[in-house]
Amino acid sequence: MFKKFKPLISVVMGLLFLIVLSGCSELAVFDPKGPNAETLRDLIMYSIYFMLVIMIVVYVLFAFVIVKFRDRKNFNEKDHEPNIHGSTKLEIIWTLIPIVIIIALSIPTVKVLYELEQPPKETAHKEPIVIHATSADWKWIFSYPEEDIETINYVNVPEDHPILFKITSADSMSSFWVPQIGGQEYGMPGMVNDLYLQADEPGIYDGMNSNFTGEGMTHQKFNFVALEEDEYQNWLKDTQENAPELTEETYEKLMLPETVEELTFSNTHLEIVDHGVDSGEYAMKIREKYGIEVGVQDEEENDQVESDSTDESNSHHHH
Repeated sequence: MFKKFKPLISVVMGLLFLIVLSGCSELAVFDPKGPNAETLRDLIMYSIYFMLVIMIVVYVLFAFVIVKFRDRKNFNEKDHEPNIHGSTKLEIIWTLIPIVIIIALSIPTVKVLYELEQPPKETAHKEPIVIHATSADWKWIFSYPEEDIETINYVNVPEDHPILFKITSADSMSSFWVPQIGGQEYGMPGMVNDLYLQADEPGIYDGMNSNFTGEGMTHQKFNFVALEEDEYQNWLKDTQENAPELTEETYEKLMLPETVEELTFSNTHLEIVDHGVDSGEYAMKIREKYGIEVGVQDEEENDQVESDSTDESNSHHHH
């Protein structure tokens, strides 16, 4: 009995999935607060609707075939023709259908990719604020070169203003992501990737590193803080006048593989090193200077795991 209704159940489950998605305001990707994120949300929903239509058509055809051609008691064997010849017309149709599907999904995807390479159209008349976003195990460093300000694990921006993030890394390959504001962009030592973002309304949005870079990456988060224009300008002025200067010694300690709290400085590390060019050599030299050798920590952890396994094995053997 269940087999007969399986195609119908699958279709119903698909529709329920769609209904659930339509009410997922708490899922950050489906609750965009910026033009970049809205564009991506629309593309995701277009893909989901498109695939649901395909799934419904396939399951309806599947149900039709198994019902029409099922084995039944009054089946006349004389009607059975085992020597079936292929239909060129049908083969052309089911070859063209996947091609049409790929085109229908590819065109909007490519358009979105190119669109996101540019500043938001809504604020094209405004000059983007440039902020360098640098990841270092396990923290985020934000540099405002024009304002001569640096923040750690938070970034303040004005609402309704395009921001050009120049994303790089001091060590491990990372991925910069603020789900409610825009898509991900990789950060790698020795190179810079550009990402335009904009917040449409004031608020604090969760940012993160979505690329695995070791045990501390789960804590490699930051606050993306959108402020009203006046509030943002006041913060700039206050920080420039009252925040401490970033010394080379302080910055060296930021290169060590550990987490830190939010910090604010009245100058940037760009005067010390440019990680977009450096290829990770600076961070490695600093770690050697402070006695942290790359790979030693991993070897010690492996030795500890092997030791624990041996102890556990001996314990079981003893019992």
